[in-house]
Amino acid sequence: MRQDPDPLLHAAHPRNDGHIGMVHSWDMSTGVDGPGTRFVLFLNGCPLRCLYCSNPDTWHLRDGRRTDIEEVMGKITACRDFLLATGGGVTVTGGEPLLQAPFVETVLRRCRELGLHTALDTSGFLGARAGDRLLAATDLVLLDIKSFDPIAYRRLTGRELEPTLAFARRLATTDIPVWLRFVLVPELTENAAMIDTLAAFAAGLGNVERVDVLPFHKLGAAKYDELGIVFPLRDTPPPTAELVDRVRAQFRAHGLRAH
Repeated sequence: MRQDPDPLLHAAHPRNDGHIGMVHSWDMSTGVDGPGTRFVLFLNGCPLRCLYCSNPDTWHLRDGRRTDIEEVMGKITACRDFLLATGGGVTVTGGEPLLQAPFVETVLRRCRELGLHTALDTSGFLGARAGDRLLAATDLVLLDIKSFDPIAYRRLTGRELEPTLAFARRLATTDIPVWLRFVLVPELTENAAMIDTLAAFAAGLGNVERVDVLPFHKLGAAKYDELGIVFPLRDTPPPTAELVDRVRAQFRAHGLRAH
């Protein structure tokens, strides 16, 4: 039996009551992590090992800082008026935030109590850990589907595709809006037939509001050097503008808004 790429998949949560999380950092962003200006909370821990990952420093739970929910909410509350004024909100990302689902649920519910828009950025691989209460507090899911080819998906991530597709279907049945994210990597994810199949799947869900085609980049390469690990795609070029346009056009051909 193949071992998990990272044993933290089976690790216990820091505290299962949702009051303590292993936090990497927080930041503000506009336009890429949900509508308006966002308070973006980065959590540590991820069971995937995507070949193009830009944040290897978020892979392990142990590398995060044990952070109480009140500290996080204090930071968010201080930004509340600004976030509301810009039509923004809070996005929880990682790593893979659903590795710490109880903490994520608490953050999202507390943000809802402040009247803030909430977004969850996830690969969907651990979608089964997202309970009904967590999803009820989620206004938007940023869902990363790395490939629609199961073999290519496993090569890219070290994991299986089906849990992500099952989560996507579940989101459709609960009518939670989705922004689909697709990282375009030359040779690895550019296959036209695969993209057409993914686009058809996304269009058929009925709740995908937009598709963000994200060109592969190497901005995280220095982190690999600092951690003393190999960046697998160091010699892979970014996609050309023509390739990016072609892929966006494929999604649009299925009636999806693609950026």
